[in-house]
Amino acid sequence: QVQLVESGGGLMQPGGSLRLTCKASGHTFAYIVGWFRQALGKEREFVGRINWTGSSTYYADSLKGRFTISRDNSKNTVYLQMNSLKPEDTAVYYCAARYSAVGTNSSADYNYWGQGTQVTVSS
Repeated sequence: QVQLVESGGGLMQPGGSLRLTCKASGHTFAYIVGWFRQALGKEREFVGRINWTGSSTYYADSLKGRFTISRDNSKNTVYLQMNSLKPEDTAVYYCAARYSAVGTNSSADYNYWGQGTQVTVSS
């Protein structure tokens, strides 16, 4: 079992930046971490993922260039850096862990989830 806790969400003006943190505890060994988001009234959406070593990342096409995922395994922490925020980035952001060497964009393939953190982009 692994527990995931997201933090760092909040209210931000358009054009601003936020860094979300996903802290893992419990049985932490090699896993892929994905970030997803869900806006009110919409389905959960893939944001990006990072492999165990941090050497490989993959992003939703619409977010490439604005969002960056990184990780510090010594701290069991994964980060989502969000730049040039837009009102349409408003959503609850979730991190999720998948115990596999094979990456996937499907939320159904992730075994463990955090509780989510709200990001609101508004002027």
